[in-house]
Amino acid sequence: METQNGFDFTALFATPVFALGGRSFTFGEAALGALGLLALFALLWTVLAWRSAKRRAANEAAALERAREAEARMAELVATQNELTGRLTAMNENLASRQSDLARAVNERLESMTGRIGQSITETTKNTQESLARLQERLAVIDTAQTNITALTGQVVELQAILANKQTRGAFGEARMQAIVEDGLPQGAYAFQPTLSNGSRPDAIIHMPNDTPPLVVDAKFPLESYHAIRDAETPERAKIAAQAFRRDVENHIKAIASKYFIKGETQDTAFMFVPSESIFAEIHEKHETLVQKAHRARVVIVSPSLLMLSIQVIQSVLKDHRMREQAHLIQGEVARLMEDVGRLDDRVQKLATHFGQAQKDVDDILTSSGKVTKRGTKIIDLEFDDARAVEGGKGNDQRRGLKVVE
Repeated sequence: METQNGFDFTALFATPVFALGGRSFTFGEAALGALGLLALFALLWTVLAWRSAKRRAANEAAALERAREAEARMAELVATQNELTGRLTAMNENLASRQSDLARAVNERLESMTGRIGQSITETTKNTQESLARLQERLAVIDTAQTNITALTGQVVELQAILANKQTRGAFGEARMQAIVEDGLPQGAYAFQPTLSNGSRPDAIIHMPNDTPPLVVDAKFPLESYHAIRDAETPERAKIAAQAFRRDVENHIKAIASKYFIKGETQDTAFMFVPSESIFAEIHEKHETLVQKAHRARVVIVSPSLLMLSIQVIQSVLKDHRMREQAHLIQGEVARLMEDVGRLDDRVQKLATHFGQAQKDVDDILTSSGKVTKRGTKIIDLEFDDARAVEGGKGNDQRRGLKVVE
């Protein structure tokens, strides 16, 4: 093929250009290949451009959709923000109002609490002053009691000194027994330190009614052995002291039975006075054999409370005996009282008769006064009648028994 300038394009296209794999390629084939490649590249570029445009359109649409969603969300956020702003404003106003109310309530509560606290402090101060005054009074009483306790301590020391001596301790028990007897019995119903026919002198005797022999009371209880038991430092010494205590009490029981039981002169029963309740309880608790021996010897062991009870029983017996002795006098007084009651009954009956007669006279007087009142009423009715009734009624008046004055 020949061009306008006389160039042969056919030869050009048929000219080998390169060889590849043992095969040579002409310029036309290369050009056709290049054109194909260009067309392929153009097609690929077009597809890629279309896909890119489509992707961009899709991205733009998605972006636009996201923008619309974002705008809608932004509008919602703005509306929500506006709503929140309104709510926050309302909450702020409500909070301010409540804060004001709370502040006012707190102020009122504080004022009330301040008043109550002031009043409470005043009352507390007053109560404290009163308590201090009472405390001072009690301290004064305590000081007085302490003074008394100090004096009492001195007296107790003196009492211990007294009880340390055998004779003074015996005198203490005897004095306590005498105080119980004197408080419970009248004068003449007892005697202290009398002398019996055998020459013995009991601490006290109590006279019994119906000319029976008196009752002997002994107060010389052996306290030395008991104090030895209490002051023992070892069990062996306490055991030895207990044996000595039982022996001394047995000898004392035998002495009472041998000296104070005189037939026809004293009772065949006697009281052995123990001046302490604790000693009495220990004897009955730890020395039962002594109690049994005392019962067999007809010696009754009595404590201060039991002696007091026995004295009260004897006092009741003496009182009953005196009443029986005065029974005939009481009967005479009752007879004279019945005579006085009989005379009083007669006089009351006479007075009742007089009252009945007086009542009858009063009833008669009331009857007469009633008749007079009726008669006066009739007369008043006649005085207020007219003259014609008066002239024509003379005969009627005479029949009525009335006298008409002309």
